[in-house]
Amino acid sequence: MAGKIRVVITNKQKTVKIPTGIRMLVRRCCNAVLQLEKFEGPAEISVTFTDNAGIRELNRNYRDKDIETDVLSFPMGENGVYDTDPETGAKILGDVVISVEKARDQARLFGHTFQREVGYLTAHSVLHLLGYDHMEKLEKVRMREKEELVMEQLGLPASSSYIVDKL
Repeated sequence: MAGKIRVVITNKQKTVKIPTGIRMLVRRCCNAVLQLEKFEGPAEISVTFTDNAGIRELNRNYRDKDIETDVLSFPMGENGVYDTDPETGAKILGDVVISVEKARDQARLFGHTFQREVGYLTAHSVLHLLGYDHMEKLEKVRMREKEELVMEQLGLPASSSYIVDKL
């Protein structure tokens, strides 16, 4: 059974109005991923909403890539070992930074809701905080399956553009 999960959400942008319910959706996403992964004990995740300029600066400073991206993950743990908040005993999983400007644009591009896009980016990032990667093809497929499972659990199933025809 998963412990208490604290999700600290900060909005550092004014470009996109954050719709009602998005913060709750982000919390539900974090919980769903940790439940799916059978994460034990209390945990803490920080989620920051920024704009394209903000995420571009982070991408440049931390990844040497001078381009905006949709989401960045800054895991605090390695190989399942995390720092612990001495006051709460919660494992500090790390930081997720979402460009809500990019999320809005991608939602339009993919033909689904802003909620679906933010949920997907959150699930994707939390999997990174837990050590998942998508550098190899098989890892990418496993990660996508987990992301889609979480999206379905939250009532945000894939648009037709994500669905691969069964052979």
